[in-house]
Amino acid sequence: MMAVSRSDTSTLGRWWWSVDRWTLAALLSLVAIGYVMMLSASPAVAERIGASSRHMFLARQVLYSAIAVAVMIACSLCTPRWVLRLALLGALGALVLTAATLVIGVEIKGARRWLPIPGLSLQPSEFLKPCLAVACGWLLAEGKRSRRFPGLIIACGLIAIVALLLKQQPDIGMLAVIVMVFLAQVFVSGINLFWVMVAGLAVPIFGVLAYMFQPHVRSRVQRFLDPEAGDNFQIRMSLEAFGNGGLLGRGPGEGRVKDVLPDAHADFVFPVVGEEFGLVVCLVILAIFAFVVINGLVRLRNERDPYVTLAASGLLTQFGLQAFINMGSSLHLIPTKGMTLPFVSYGGSSVIALALGMGFLLALTRRRTGRTEETTPFTTGGGRLPAMT
Repeated sequence: MMAVSRSDTSTLGRWWWSVDRWTLAALLSLVAIGYVMMLSASPAVAERIGASSRHMFLARQVLYSAIAVAVMIACSLCTPRWVLRLALLGALGALVLTAATLVIGVEIKGARRWLPIPGLSLQPSEFLKPCLAVACGWLLAEGKRSRRFPGLIIACGLIAIVALLLKQQPDIGMLAVIVMVFLAQVFVSGINLFWVMVAGLAVPIFGVLAYMFQPHVRSRVQRFLDPEAGDNFQIRMSLEAFGNGGLLGRGPGEGRVKDVLPDAHADFVFPVVGEEFGLVVCLVILAIFAFVVINGLVRLRNERDPYVTLAASGLLTQFGLQAFINMGSSLHLIPTKGMTLPFVSYGGSSVIALALGMGFLLALTRRRTGRTEETTPFTTGGGRLPAMT
């Protein structure tokens, strides 16, 4: 950790002594682990697809991660007010670009989720996740502050629009994550218990509907319940890799699963970790993710501003849920879903969007002293947002 004097009143000095340095260190450690795994897993994948260079994915990930760290640090310097402004602009832009994928998007494996950009296939829906979490947190908080402001209704309408777009792509997994994060925020906001039970009943109903009317969802669930119902090659190889790794692993670069798994550098990077570094390192990675979530929630215990609490809770839920889905899929605990392991898997849109969300989280959970209330352009009724000093 760098040394900064407590008497330093510069922007950097005030940021250093107010930011959650433990969470920052945990996130940077995940980025470092991602570098190591790209060095180990990506050359085999690059050779298999006939890439021009064995280190193509590694070089790209170094660039993506550098951009991600810069984005995370820059966003963590923001005040809660600026976090909201950036999130609202980001949500609007990502919503427009997500709609654009249905018209000019690149189709991969039957889904239109990406926009062709030189050097990068942009997936706008990745940026919807952190921006929506902040925007919905603010809407719910404003609804609590002023009964005249229909924050919950507006938030539900926004989620419904996103649901229609993601269904058309289709990306049911992304939709499930966004809906679950929103439901977690609604629960934290203190909604009536009756509506909690209604939501609890609605989730399995929507799951059944997705199973009935979305063939790829039905296929994944059937293959999860009955391994003989279809092609489970990646899951079989994944479980075999964990078994081969044992407690301490076969050693860096000695794994074999990366030679056969198509997504060994991306969605299935966790089995590569298990085979080469063993159960111990897998548990360390799991502990880092758990620490980020639990430490963030503990830090929110004394937070009195509902906007900060709800927005940060949504970001933490999203981060932990994405990690669980990736690791749970690799271990065959849940049906497979193509979702990256935060900061460890290869990905451009994913790692930058995650950095944006974690930057928002670090900004919202910074220690704020001498808090004053100032009216913002976004408040309604008696609602106000805190200004940092």
